[in-house]
Amino acid sequence: MSSSAPSSAESHLATAKTALTAVASVAAATMVVRSVVQEYMPEVHELISCSVRRFFRYFSFEMTAVIEEFVGFEPNEVFEAAESYLATKISHSTRRINVNKLEKQSNFTVTVERNEEVLDTFDGVKLRWILVCQTANKKDFRNPRDLNSTLKSEVRFYELRFNKKFKNVVLESYLPFVVKEAALIKQKIKTLKIFSLDSYSAWSSVTLDHPSTFRTLAMDPELKKDLVEDLDCFVQRKSFYERVGKAWKREYLLYGPPGTGKSSLIAAIANHLNFDIYDLDLSSVESNAGLRNLLMTTANRSILVVEDIDCSIEFKDRTSDEPSRVTHEDNDHKPVTLSGLLNFVDGLWSSCGNERIIVFTTNYIEKLDPALLRPGRMDMHIHMSYCTPAGFEVLASNYLKIEDHILFEQVEGFIRETEVTPAEIAEQLMRNGYVDKVLQGLIVFLKAKKLKNDEAKAKKSSQSLRT
Repeated sequence: MSSSAPSSAESHLATAKTALTAVASVAAATMVVRSVVQEYMPEVHELISCSVRRFFRYFSFEMTAVIEEFVGFEPNEVFEAAESYLATKISHSTRRINVNKLEKQSNFTVTVERNEEVLDTFDGVKLRWILVCQTANKKDFRNPRDLNSTLKSEVRFYELRFNKKFKNVVLESYLPFVVKEAALIKQKIKTLKIFSLDSYSAWSSVTLDHPSTFRTLAMDPELKKDLVEDLDCFVQRKSFYERVGKAWKREYLLYGPPGTGKSSLIAAIANHLNFDIYDLDLSSVESNAGLRNLLMTTANRSILVVEDIDCSIEFKDRTSDEPSRVTHEDNDHKPVTLSGLLNFVDGLWSSCGNERIIVFTTNYIEKLDPALLRPGRMDMHIHMSYCTPAGFEVLASNYLKIEDHILFEQVEGFIRETEVTPAEIAEQLMRNGYVDKVLQGLIVFLKAKKLKNDEAKAKKSSQSLRT
């Protein structure tokens, strides 16, 4: 018995070794076959992989929505929205994130790194997002964002996974919610731009760094309050404009002498609403068709500015008494006309865009064409007047950091009697020295200014009597 026990143990050990060897051989052979298939028969490998995935998917309750970066050559709005929205859903379990910041950006831009999973919950529905990136063949790849194909040759898309029974909730409620939230996020953190026409008559932009705000503006407090309320009401009335059948836009005419703060007010509006500015120089536009193409490429949530509308271009067709005999095609290609501009502002083309503000400025309102001033064309006429005592107090607070001073009464007395612009007051307040010395210098300036204005008025009165 004792001699047979070791023999039996050795037999079992030999059998186990044989079995392990066989398993190892099968595993090795499987790996070799898999490698060969992947290397030399990628189509077969993909077919097998798809079949396996399809088999398990059939018995799964999970559904996957694929959200690609582009639809043809157009950016996919849902993809861009997901990119912004998911940045707010990054949790402590996320291992990799992508962080960027341009030189003039005030905030970091954070996005989810590839192949990272982000979890979300909406009305009790659990959702899983994964950013998938696949390498594309450079010969066949064209990134719609870069016609020179200098960007990375990869295809990006999100996979949104959820239970099948919540498909309608995801498509009808969740994804619209994501798009809406992303728009708010982008608007809040975006870097403002100011666009102007380049040498090729196309829009080019730089970062808008203008520090003007409604707090720093030296304008009538009541007028300032009314304007801020009007702007805030405008951006909240999308449904109202849809209900009454009007384009979602607002038009302002800023008029007053040079130096009264028209450009600063435009910058303050942009900073208040976080809207980009498109500075349109009409003298750089060759035709009505070119003007229409330019205006069609301005973005929503932006401010279109036409400065010095009275002298930026000669609107020949408005002053001529001769009837027009040109065809529609000729009209499109003749020099820019006032009617061509107003067709975009108020005509059928005005509906090509949403949430836009249009600002015209002029130093001489009396020189404007009556078509620009007719009732209903401009929503608000804003008179940018000479400096007032209230405006001076704002400037003193901004430049001198004082709210009151013994010399204020004297300064404000001269301001009431003198036509002086906020820009001229600001120039005096920027001088170096103690507060007392700066204010005394301002009083000297105002005295001289008043004397000069009185002499000019007397001379003008004398000339009018002679004629």
